Amino acid sequence: MRRPWRAGGSEVIPYTHFSLTLSKKRRFSFWVGWNIDGGSLKKLSRNNIRFLKDPRLPASTQVGNELYENNRLDRGHIARRADLLWGSLPEAQKANTDSFFYSNITPQMDDFNQSSKNGLWGELEDAVFADVDVDDLKVSVFGGPVFQDDDRTFRGVKIPREFWKIIIFAEQGTLKAKAFLLTQNLDQLEALDLDELRLFQVTLGELEERTQLLFPAALHKGDTLVVPEAVADRTPLDSLADIQWDWALPGRSCDRRLICSLFPLWGRENAVICRTRSGSGFGRSCP
Repeated sequence: MRRPWRAGGSEVIPYTHFSLTLSKKRRFSFWVGWNIDGGSLKKLSRNNIRFLKDPRLPASTQVGNELYENNRLDRGHIARRADLLWGSLPEAQKANTDSFFYSNITPQMDDFNQSSKNGLWGELEDAVFADVDVDDLKVSVFGGPVFQDDDRTFRGVKIPREFWKIIIFAEQGTLKAKAFLLTQNLDQLEALDLDELRLFQVTLGELEERTQLLFPAALHKGDTLVVPEAVADRTPLDSLADIQWDWALPGRSCDRRLICSLFPLWGRENAVICRTRSGSGFGRSCP
């Protein structure tokens, strides 16, 4: 039986093959961390699985179907369902169900979910297996929305217009981290029109500036992307072939108010720790 989680603040909340923290202000996940075992992935149907609020959490801390009814907003998974379907059959089935909790869902325009760019965003994890000799076929991923004060409000909920993802893997014993930013510029949200959708490969430092997260030094060492110009001046990715898996410049670290650290990526299942300047530990409240 799952234990209940107390209200007030965002705790590190475990699920099957992923964990996350909720933003108490925005009521969406601040970040989600998940592991992928490419050697034991399974194909399972999503039929008859309902989107539900996590009963361990107060319903008021989660955005549910009231946001998505009778409009063009889709319910988008942060931790991709297909990534979580590994391990024993009962384990994969549990992960399949867990992925549909609203704590793992953010609103995305239907144009995004039905476009070729969605395929690009959703296939980043597949690309690393296809293009890189990943050690032990094991990958760890972080992802989430970028919360901004000027995000458009719809039905009383601020809708994120940017999302981020970091893919972490080892190649010949060397840890590597690749970061991506998706921007969907929402114009006249009340009419639910999608103006433009762009996907960029970025540095961890750039994600830190946007998300106010601080990523561990080990991940910065694995981030070798060289991008001298601003994101707005770059050419978006048009295909998986545009991804640069190998560059030659050490990453950098920054000082931010929230620190997310990862215990050995596959040494402890989803051992994500959320740390503030007052201390660290599982269950500590985060902004």
